[in-house]
This record gives sequence, structure tokens and C-alpha cells, in this order.
Amino acid sequence: MSWFKREDNEIVNDAERTVRTEGLWVRCPTCRQVIFKADLETNLRVCPKCGYHFRIGARERITSLLNPGYELVDLDLRSTDPLEFTDLKPYKRRLTEAQDKTGLNDAIVNALGNIGPMPVVLSVMEYSFIGGSMGSVVGETIARAVDRSLETRHPLIIISASGGARMMEGIASLMQLAKISAGLARMDDEDIPYLSVMTDPTTGGVTASFAMLGDLNIAEPGALIGFAGPRVIEQTIRQKLPEGFQRSEFLLEHGFLDAIVPRKEMKQYLHQALVWMTTGQKEQAEQPA
Repeated sequence: MSWFKREDNEIVNDAERTVRTEGLWVRCPTCRQVIFKADLETNLRVCPKCGYHFRIGARERITSLLNPGYELVDLDLRSTDPLEFTDLKPYKRRLTEAQDKTGLNDAIVNALGNIGPMPVVLSVMEYSFIGGSMGSVVGETIARAVDRSLETRHPLIIISASGGARMMEGIASLMQLAKISAGLARMDDEDIPYLSVMTDPTTGGVTASFAMLGDLNIAEPGALIGFAGPRVIEQTIRQKLPEGFQRSEFLLEHGFLDAIVPRKEMKQYLHQALVWMTTGQKEQAEQPA
């Protein structure tokens, strides 16, 4: 390999050129096309060639859905280590590393704002924080979002991106499934809309609880959605699974989802769904008994 080249009577260092361009391009894992990173960001991290949806963070998701001027809330909660859990490294160290990496206290962000003219409570999971796993802080934060919806009667939207319950917190994590589900049942009794949006991946206890309890269950294209992952299922039943098994398209075909909505259309779809749901409630209330 030549480290230096002569161009136009000047010596050019190939290594420096490589460093300057590093990180400017992204290869799509589906179509294998190389995409200019700025173009990918402009396109909400959706491949302009094949439509593959790259994963995005909670803050980026909130910005793409809510009108400017939204408010982030419930950010002060921090996980503890009730079991003093250690596997390859102590749980406390995992928490510190995830907090430094994401700038968040845990794998969830709540926001209050509007989608168009419609006020909503939005709760968004952060997959890059320990795989979006649901511990006691994630459960409490979503429960607070439910309480805000009950108090204000504003619709609730939860964006799921999770590997499931957080094993490092044991039963304290599993309790959150029932806690959130009970809150959503209260919302159903009060006829307050709840929309569940599932992104890649949504698995484990999150799928087994609030992710599948929406008045509308929506997913992004190509999202992996299920309880156990396909590799675990194949090892258990010792059979090859069908092509696309547990992807959102497969689930829609088999009646587990209500809609698949591309990321660029998600805001408009949620707005239209909420207008339809809240208008329907008003029309029913106005009808004579």
C-alpha cells in the first residue's frame, strides 16, 4: 500500500484523507448501497434506496413526531442496584456506562407536546441504553405518562424499542408489566386513546404487556416483534422458521398488527388516527341515550 501520492506537484497523505472522510458514509445492511450520512439523517435515517429503517434514538424520535416547543419530563429518575447484580460486569457499571453513552438516566424519555393541533403524552424507549430493557425506572416513567394522560385526558403514545425486561433487577422489573397494564386498563375505562408504535426490535416482556395493548397497534417496516427471538424459537422447536417470521409484515398478515407505517409518514398517520378516535368519542357522547 502506498502511503503517499503525488498529485499536481503536491504530496498527498492517503492516511489523512481516509481519516477526514471516515464516518461520512453509511452502508445499508439490506441493499448494500453506500449512503452519504447527511442524506440519511435528512431522510429520518431511512435508506433512500430500499426503505430500510435504521434505528434512531429517543430524542430524535421525539423531534420527528412532536411540533417544536415540546417539553421533556420525568427525566430525574435513576435505577439503583437492589440485587447487587453482577454478570460479566457489575450492574452499577453498566448503568454508568449507558448513562455516559446516551446522556440519559435510563432507557426512556417522556415528552409533552402536540402532533399538529392535537396535545399528546409521548413516551419513547431508548434502545441504546442496555438494549432498551425495562427496569423499575422505565416502568415508573411509563406509569407516570399514563397518569398524565388520565389527568389531562390527552392521548398517550408509547414508542417501543426494547429487548424486554431487565434481568439485572429481577422481580422488580417483571412487576412493571402488570403495573403499566393496570394503568392502561384505567385509560380504557376512561375512553382515553392509547396508540402503541413498535420499532425494531420490540421483544420480551414489553411485547407481552403494553406494546400489544394499544387501541391501535402500529409498527415500522421490517421491525422485529415477538416474545422470544427467532433464534431461541428455532433452537427450542428444532425447526426452520418461515421467511420473515416475527417481522412486522408477517405480523400484519397474521392479524397481530393494525398497520405498518413508514417513519416519514408516522406523524401524519398518528394525527389522523387521533382525530378520528377523538371525533368518534365526541359524536358518541352527543348521541341521545
